[in-house]
Order: sequence, then C-alpha cells, then structure tokens
Amino acid sequence: MYSATFIFAKKQFDDEFHRLDQTIAAAAKSLPGYLGEETWENAGNGLVSNVYYWESLEALQALIQHPVHQQAKAAQANWLDGYKVVISEVVRVYGDSKIDHMLASADASGA
Repeated sequence: MYSATFIFAKKQFDDEFHRLDQTIAAAAKSLPGYLGEETWENAGNGLVSNVYYWESLEALQALIQHPVHQQAKAAQANWLDGYKVVISEVVRVYGDSKIDHMLASADASGA
C-alpha cells in the first residue's frame, strides 16, 4: 500500500478550483486501486494535508497522469501559496478498534 500526501498553503479558492478539486476527487475514487483519503489542517501554520491511499504505485500514477490532475497542477499557483507532495510506502497499519478508519481492515498485529 502507498500513500500520497499533498501538503499545501492556501490562497483564495475560486469556482474553478472547487470544480477541478471535485473532478479530481471523483476521478481518484473511480480508479482501480484507490483505497481512500483524508484531510488534515494545521491550525498553527495554516497548512493543509490531503492524504490519499493506494494499493499500488501504478494506481497512484494513473491519477497523476489524469488530464484534470495535470490541468490543476499547471494552474496551482492561482490557488496555492506553495506545496509539497510526499509519496510513501505504508509498511504497517495498527492500533486499537476505537477509531473507525478506512484502513482498519489493513490493521496488522504487532508494533
């Protein structure tokens, strides 16, 4: 399993941003290998993190190559005041059963 974390600082979002964002989210959800996503915002520094989970790098690459994703990436400076993407291999997922999380079925014993 892999995660792609998109970390960014916001500028002003407009209708075009929201349209592209919704289209990209729908495209991601329709791709084989998409496992889910979550969003976090750091109130201290204003950064936002969107974390997408994928079965494989090939599945993630399908989103990266999607035309609407490419369109949004080309126009990112209109809405973002900087960004970073972190691609990670998920080695282990574990915890107790108190948090209902999309990766709960991936929980493995140990650690």
